Amino acid sequence: MEENIKEVLYNPTVGKIVFLAIGIGVIWFIVKLIQRNLFSRIKENDNRYKAKKIGSFIGYFFTVILITVVFSDKLGGLTVAFGVAGAGIAFALQEVIASFAGWLAIMFGGFYKTGDRVQLGGMKGDVMDIGVLRTTLMETGQWVDGDLYNGRIVMVANSFVFKEPVFNYSGDFPFLWDEIKIPIRYGSNYEKVNEILLKAGNEVAGNLSEKSHEKWTELQRKYMLEDAQTTPMISLVANDNWVEFTLRYVVDYKKRRVTKTEMFTTILKAVEATGGEVKFASATFQLVEPSDLNIHFKNKNFTPKS
Repeated sequence: MEENIKEVLYNPTVGKIVFLAIGIGVIWFIVKLIQRNLFSRIKENDNRYKAKKIGSFIGYFFTVILITVVFSDKLGGLTVAFGVAGAGIAFALQEVIASFAGWLAIMFGGFYKTGDRVQLGGMKGDVMDIGVLRTTLMETGQWVDGDLYNGRIVMVANSFVFKEPVFNYSGDFPFLWDEIKIPIRYGSNYEKVNEILLKAGNEVAGNLSEKSHEKWTELQRKYMLEDAQTTPMISLVANDNWVEFTLRYVVDYKKRRVTKTEMFTTILKAVEATGGEVKFASATFQLVEPSDLNIHFKNKNFTPKS
């Protein structure tokens, strides 16, 4: 019995397994220690999240290196077999490899970060988590009107960043331009309408004009962009039925529906206060009565039957 125990204890393979277990434990102890004591001190949520992800990736990397070093003498004869098998595995797992490459591009390429509102792979929502293979979104829209959560959590493969456009609503410019259209009846006081709309735009969204212009100026330094008007502006079109006024303004990307509701409320109150000087237009339909039908008979002897 003692001889069997000694054989097991002095077996090189057992020694390597024990050394490997101890080494992996030390590696992950150091990784967790750094994440808990060092990375937790990072104030910004995005940087802290990214640092923890990179720390975990480094832990896996050193674990694979340790396994390779410990069993390097055992793997020498399997090099050719691994090469052939690796080609087949790479073909079978091409989507997984592409997703991993997409994760690297997301983490270091600035596509988006946690907390951003994006449209990815046909899905729109806020980024909850960026995994090695998939990005998790809290979905917005679909059967819910506006940019509101619908409660559905969607996981999108990271490989989509190479296949489809990535729409980021909150990247370098966390604002959107939005518009509301107001139909006004012909004969109204158009100057008054223009005054009402501009006043509503400045009261509701005017505080974002300066902030958004600063962000736009930063974008102009970074990219080739022309100057854009961030203050509320009015345009109008005269069509067959009414004069259509359009109010264009800048809004926070998460408050588009709330801002539009407040804007319409302000405009409605101001129009009603004009006492009929400004009137909204609406589609009207007029029913035309048919003309009278008169029948004349040439035969005087003919008498129509009752």
